[in-house]
Amino acid sequence: MSRTKPPQHFADLSRDARRGWIQELGLPAFRANQISTHYFQHHNDDPDTWSDFPANARELVKEKVLPRLLTPVRSITCDGGKTRKDLWRLHDGVLVESVLMRYSDRATVCISSQAGCGMNCPFCATGQAGLTRNLTAGEITAQVVAAARACESGEIAGGPIRLSNVVFMGMGEPLANYNAVLQSIRNITTAVPDGLGIGARSVTLSTVGIVSGIEKLIEESIPVTLAVSLHTPDDELRDTLVPINERWKVSEVLAAADKYAEKTGRRYSIEYALIRDINDQAWRADLLGRLLKNRNAHVNLIPLNPTPGSKWTASRKEDERTFVRTLENYGVPVTVRDTRGREIDGACGQLAAAETLIPTRTDN
Repeated sequence: MSRTKPPQHFADLSRDARRGWIQELGLPAFRANQISTHYFQHHNDDPDTWSDFPANARELVKEKVLPRLLTPVRSITCDGGKTRKDLWRLHDGVLVESVLMRYSDRATVCISSQAGCGMNCPFCATGQAGLTRNLTAGEITAQVVAAARACESGEIAGGPIRLSNVVFMGMGEPLANYNAVLQSIRNITTAVPDGLGIGARSVTLSTVGIVSGIEKLIEESIPVTLAVSLHTPDDELRDTLVPINERWKVSEVLAAADKYAEKTGRRYSIEYALIRDINDQAWRADLLGRLLKNRNAHVNLIPLNPTPGSKWTASRKEDERTFVRTLENYGVPVTVRDTRGREIDGACGQLAAAETLIPTRTDN
């Protein structure tokens, strides 16, 4: 497996840089606008189908401007076809995943920002695999474009629908790949035809708590929803569950999230994977409630998707209910995440890990 640099892609560049690049390739600058319209607005990355584009320039665009970044390996579905996990092979053979989920009122794609993850959280399938490499902005954006295309073409059960939400909760730590993630967020949130036109409030970025990255994001003035993967309110356990906590403690992470909320006016989310007999005790719920009761935060409790052979598993339902009641008693908004995808290796990294053990296939 080579480790050659991914080919440069149109989505790696800012709007102005795209125009300059197109001119360097010998095409008029206005062709960049056409390419943007096809790619971002119509989700069409096949120049051979562009009737408004000169035939003698299509091959150049295919090879140099919109090189194929993602090749489908497997797609598996559940929830009556309303949830689909896609496994993609990148140019160098690296595998990444995305998950497309249809709800009654929206369609959401969960995307990866890295191949693997270097945060080393022991209960996470991706963390167990380690970090292979960062994804480019083009590779990240391509996952969203593919999802938008699938939605509008009716590939997801229920008929055509517009992709409305994007969550950076797939493989990887987004703030550890800051520049590429930021460019992909710009691609997602910029109005068509220069971007996908999905509102920043419909984009969620999840982080284990890289405080320096949160502080940089504050200065960008793009009000995406911030989600902090806290998983426990006490530093002693969090040092083990989320090793980056040895660098930035719980109090520092929450302080940075508070600054983000103050600057953007957006409530942030606290992601909390409930793990049986590890972090689901009533006293931890009480401590979390006391920490968050006066903050502009919402708790998203996540019943753990267990990975094969792991000692970690989901909390008992009675412990989950006690945790919810305790937070509600402090006035802290709390929801329990819909546990979609269990039967399709729903936890991030599981399908990629399984693919190394089975023959490549493209059927469901």
